[in-house]
Amino acid sequence: MMNDVVTSLRKEYSRLQAELGRVGKALDALGHRGGRNFKRTSRTLSKEARQRIAEAQRLRWAKVRKAAAKSA
Repeated sequence: MMNDVVTSLRKEYSRLQAELGRVGKALDALGHRGGRNFKRTSRTLSKEARQRIAEAQRLRWAKVRKAAAKSA
């Protein structure tokens, strides 16, 4: 009884591995290994947005330095 279950599971495992191999080959043929190969477009930030981001990062680093100074 138990041997039949194990045998059945091994057959199913082999079948699934073969199926995954076929799917992988199909994806390779289409040039989309892993299913995702999309071209990313870059986003243009305004000068003001870059300045806001830079200022926020400066504040974060200042906070880190302040915490490091307290612990030292």
